[in-house]
Amino acid sequence: MKFQRFLATAVAMLLVGTLVFSLGGCGTETVTLNISAAASMTDALDEINELYKAEHSNVSILTNYTSSGNLQTQIENGAPADVFISAAPKQMNTLEEKGLILKNTRRDLLTNKVVLITPKENELSLDDFMDLTGSGVKKVALGDPEFVPVGAYGKQCLEELGIWDEVQDLILCSDVRQVLSYVENGNVDAGIVYSTDAAISQSVKVVADGPDAINSTIVYPVAVVEYSKLQAEAKEYIDFLFSSKAQEVLEKYGFSPLGK
Repeated sequence: MKFQRFLATAVAMLLVGTLVFSLGGCGTETVTLNISAAASMTDALDEINELYKAEHSNVSILTNYTSSGNLQTQIENGAPADVFISAAPKQMNTLEEKGLILKNTRRDLLTNKVVLITPKENELSLDDFMDLTGSGVKKVALGDPEFVPVGAYGKQCLEELGIWDEVQDLILCSDVRQVLSYVENGNVDAGIVYSTDAAISQSVKVVADGPDAINSTIVYPVAVVEYSKLQAEAKEYIDFLFSSKAQEVLEKYGFSPLGK
């Protein structure tokens, strides 16, 4: 009889211990956030993500950097994504219209500007967008305007200046980092990128800013993807992007944060 009581007590204690262990483990379950972000965000966001993980030990982050147009298509096709950061409102607007952005989570994160860059050793002495029409200019790199926001802004710049039809041999690129690479390697005479991309390279120089009429419209929105299974965590991540720590990193890389 005593042995039976002892056995029952032992079993009960084991069950309680298991329950306590299970409950205690709930708060430490590791989750993985999938962040789909414009290629121009790469360096700043990598640093921000390290800060975030230092404060959230149960969160790992997978980043997907490419053009905003490609990210839009991926999300439309159901690719893993919890947070979307677009380099232009257009792609975010399209996803929102299709019900693929969680309501009331969209926020404007930062602004940027487009610039004209050349290889550091610029033998053509380009110093203005208008110089792109010169006979000495053979190749100009531009993000594909259909998919790459900086390419669309670049096209608008050339149209604003009335020289879109005069610029010859445009090399269309898959994202802004490819444009930067082509200029760095001297594969083209010039390229149009964001100022933040130009700032991370020692091999290019900025020769002109885009027209104010265009640069004043550039904004990067961020939102939670509607089909995310980690919506609470995704919202918390976005909140962190607007924290003073994250905003300081954005400023360090030349962005103009809108959270201050």
